[in-house]
Amino acid sequence: MLELVLHSLTDTEALGRILGRGARAGDLLLLSGNLGAGKTTLTQFIAAGLDVPPECYVISPSFSLLLEYPGRLPLYHIDCYRLGGEDDVEGSGLMDYIVADGVTVVEWPDRLGRLTPPDRLEITLSDAGDGARNVRLVPHGQQWRERLADLHQACIAASLIARIDES
Repeated sequence: MLELVLHSLTDTEALGRILGRGARAGDLLLLSGNLGAGKTTLTQFIAAGLDVPPECYVISPSFSLLLEYPGRLPLYHIDCYRLGGEDDVEGSGLMDYIVADGVTVVEWPDRLGRLTPPDRLEITLSDAGDGARNVRLVPHGQQWRERLADLHQACIAASLIARIDES
């Protein structure tokens, strides 16, 4: 697990770009946090790291459930907030994108339930006071566990203070 504190929008941008630049086809990023925690903002910066053109402004897909953006890899941005659970996820056809060849970012991933794929990076954002955010990145699957050290080094290089916990 990797933990950091984002003290500013600049820090959020740095983390998002790190995640986007390091993204690989098939990556699944699950973003959790309360309303207003910064999930969509982080996704905007992940998109920038994926070279999504600036004219393709990333917005919350709350009402459309899924928005797709072109970039170095396609970005599939999913918001499960309005879904009731696994049955709604299955009925919506979103699983086709959750296991797609692009990069998939899912907000409100708790709605996936037992459909949650085993290989994923869980990112939890929470309020740290004074506009700062605590961020916890938890790798699931061998690939993500192997990539955690690289994420840690990239955060340090971007002057983001990060703590890695291998327990």
